[in-house]
Amino acid sequence: MTDNPLQSTKRELHALVGNRRVVVGLCAAGVIAGISGPFGTAEHLRLAPRIAYWLVLVWITFLTGTSLTGSLIGALARRGTAPALAALPAALLAGLVITAEVALLNWIVFDLPPSGWPYIGGLALNGMVISVIITGAALLLDADGPAADPAPGPDLPALLDRMPLDKRGPLISLSVQDHYVDIVTTRGREMLLLRLSDAIRETQPTPGLQVHRSHWVALDQVSSARRDGARAVLTMSDGRDIPVSRSHVAAVKEAGLFPG
Repeated sequence: MTDNPLQSTKRELHALVGNRRVVVGLCAAGVIAGISGPFGTAEHLRLAPRIAYWLVLVWITFLTGTSLTGSLIGALARRGTAPALAALPAALLAGLVITAEVALLNWIVFDLPPSGWPYIGGLALNGMVISVIITGAALLLDADGPAADPAPGPDLPALLDRMPLDKRGPLISLSVQDHYVDIVTTRGREMLLLRLSDAIRETQPTPGLQVHRSHWVALDQVSSARRDGARAVLTMSDGRDIPVSRSHVAAVKEAGLFPG
């Protein structure tokens, strides 16, 4: 089972929503907007409903903009379009969708039907301009990101290309959980909808070994090995224990991880 653009977008959104800085930043933006009451909201809503309105608006526009621009930029990039060139049409389309969301929310909250060009045109202009600015800023920040975030290349595992940037690092282990593979690196972990066999193929050139039907380990990340009856257990560099099934003990010994 291979990755696809929808899964990639869902993974990126999951990573963003799970990022404490992103969550705190969005909530702070919603609260600040709610207190200040821009665009006439202070005149129509009391403080608590106004903060709730802006929190909802900030979150739905962020999630929509992130998912749409990420998907569209990725799709255009796979057709050979440079990300910087793909960003503009992606941001404009996301801005239009966000306009529809804001219009719907205003209709629900303020009983303001989405009619009349001055109103809709103003929303669309604001939505597209803001979307372009945020998308451009995100691309610049991504381009100036820390050098420690490796980009997949000839000497790096292709599997890292499936990981969020902040979790890309030397591989430690792969483990099966239901239909997912739990990929653990020195910088974090990520669950991907993927077969273990496909994930293992993408670990090259990292030296590794499948030690169980559900586990693969990077050889240079094994801290120690010990017997557990007829089986063996490997302790990884992050402190986790990985079981070695009986059928793989011989391969572990040949790799020099476990004394004869």
